[in-house]
Order: sequence, then structure tokens, then C-alpha cells
Amino acid sequence: MLARRMIIMLVAAVLVFGGVFGFIGFGHYMRDKFMHSMGIPPQTVSTIVAGSQDWQPNLEGIGSLRAVNGADLSAQVVGTVSAIHFESGADVKAGTLLVELASGDDVGKLQALKATAALAQITLERDQKQLKVQGVSQQTVDADQQNLKNAEAQVVEQLATVDYKNIKAPFDGRLGIRQVDVGQYVAPGTPMVTLQALDPIFVDFYLPQQAIAQLNVGQKVNAKIDAYPGRAFPGEISAINPKVDTATRNVQIRATLKNADHALVPGMYATVNIDTGALERRVTLPATAIAYNSYGSTVFLVDDKGKTDDGKPNLVSRQVFVTTGATRGDQVSIISGVKDGDTVVIAGQVKLRNGISVLVDNHIVPKFDANPVPVDK
Repeated sequence: MLARRMIIMLVAAVLVFGGVFGFIGFGHYMRDKFMHSMGIPPQTVSTIVAGSQDWQPNLEGIGSLRAVNGADLSAQVVGTVSAIHFESGADVKAGTLLVELASGDDVGKLQALKATAALAQITLERDQKQLKVQGVSQQTVDADQQNLKNAEAQVVEQLATVDYKNIKAPFDGRLGIRQVDVGQYVAPGTPMVTLQALDPIFVDFYLPQQAIAQLNVGQKVNAKIDAYPGRAFPGEISAINPKVDTATRNVQIRATLKNADHALVPGMYATVNIDTGALERRVTLPATAIAYNSYGSTVFLVDDKGKTDDGKPNLVSRQVFVTTGATRGDQVSIISGVKDGDTVVIAGQVKLRNGISVLVDNHIVPKFDANPVPVDK
């Protein structure tokens, strides 16, 4: 009797639990069936129709401006500044007197040495006359000649010392801000003012060693400076370093730029472009359209599949691999993978995969500019 009751209880428990689990399983089945029937909703993206443009192959390097002649002028001897003959920022010619150091004692010493040299000259001439009548020996005349040469050498040395007290412009150029004042004691090497020759001006930059075959002295270049948006400074390559840096495998290039208005000054940062080869027709896309991955670069195209059952456009995404070329501002040249007329997703592709329906909304699209200019907001 007890065993029969136990069997009945077990059967009842199995029926109850079976019903519960069956109900839960049925609920999951119906939910999954509903979700599958709903499908993935269309994703909103921005697009552009791919087109070709003239593309000029070029090389781009980053460099700095440098004066053709530039020097920080300083004193070569100790002294006190007695006079300043220039204004900060003035243009001067070579040989212009800029700064005088007190030189009274040096001038006095120079006069004394000149007197000594003059006396040595007189002594030599007198002894030469005495030698003719055997009044003195040849040794005395030889000693007089050496004394005269020594005295003249000391005069020349003192003349140089006096000249060092007058700091002059070594070449034509523009002066900087003066660093000394009248009455200031200066030691050798004390900076007084910078002098820079500004027209023309050099730009030194670096390119990878692979670019050497495309470079020649005299080749035209254009430099862009962020201080002058939208303006290009023309010039030409004036020198190519005959060795490659073994640490970076880059070669140094120097170009000479025209700078008649002195807009460019040494130390400025410059971007240098060098046109190479002939114009080419290339499909170009905004940089935002391309996803760069370790396995290759891809873009999403939008294919028109006609109309849906309710009459709406049936647009479907399709991922393709592309081979990219050089960049120009926000533009990227496409060598293969996209052709003229293809509709390319340029925003919102992070939500896409092959075969997903899309909705196109082009109210806001990324910029597509070869020469983008930063805008302050």
C-alpha cells in the first residue's frame, strides 16, 4: 500500500515538473519565433556617390625654416658697451656698425705700438746707411729688420683688438631684439642681437629613402605654414644630403623658398609638398569611409535591391575590400575595390555587416576636403 502511494506521488511530481518545464520551453520557442519574424531593423547611415578626380602624385615632408645666413652676434673681447647704433627689428646692410665697446685704452696702446714701429723703421734706415760705410755690422741690420717686423706685427694685432670693439653686420639682413644696454659689461660670446637674412630662406625637411629616386636638385616644391592658412610658398630643391640617416632611414632635403615680403622667419614649422609624375584619375573617398584592419582595408557599399513589399526602397549593405593610395587632406585615393557611381557609406558603418538593410540620411555628412582648414567654434 505504501509503495503504491509512493509511485503515485512520483508520477504526480513528474507530471507537475514536466508541465512547468514544458511551459517554459514553449515560451522560449514562441519568443524566438517572434524575434526571428521581426528581423534586424534597418540601420541609418550617411553615404556618398564615388567619383573620380585628377590626382597629382606627390611627396610630403615636415621640416623647419632656416635663414640662408643667420647669426647671433656677440663680442669677441671683453669690454663695456659705449654706444648702440641700431633699432630692434631694423634691416641693415653688411658692414653697418651696430655696437661699440669702450676702446680708449686699446687705442692708446695702438698709438704706442705705432710709435715703436716708426722708431724701428728709423733705426733700420740709419743702420743700413752705416752698413754701407762699414759703421755697423750686418748682424745689427738684421736685428733691426726683425725688430721692425715684430713692431709691425704688434700694431696689426692691436688694430684687430680695436676693431673687435666695433661689432658690425657681417651680411645684409634683419636684426632681432637687442640683448645689451649702454654701460653693460660684456664678456666674449655674450649675445647682443640676432641677424637673419630672410630672402630667400631655406626649408630643411626629411623624406624616406624610398623617395630618393623621385628627387632632383631644381625640382619645384610648395611649402605650407600653419600661420598662413590657404597660402603656398613656392621654391625649389637646392640640395640633397649625400647620405641617409642610419637611425631613421630618412634623407635630408633642403629647398630654397622665395620670401620677398619676409613673411617667413627661421624656426617656423613647414609642410613641404613635391609633385612627382603626371596627373592620374583616381576614385577618392572621405577618410571616414574606410575601416583599416590588420587583415585589410574595407568599405561598405549600398546596393539598391528595388522595392520592399510595402513599396519602400530596399537598400542593402555590402562590405568590400579596397586598396588605398595616397591621402590628400580628408581625401583618400582608392586604387581598387570601388568604382565610379558606387554608393559608399561614409558614416554609421560601425553598425553594419553584410546584407543588413539601411536607411540613408545625408543631412549631416563628414567633410571631404583636400585642404582642410581648422575652424574655431
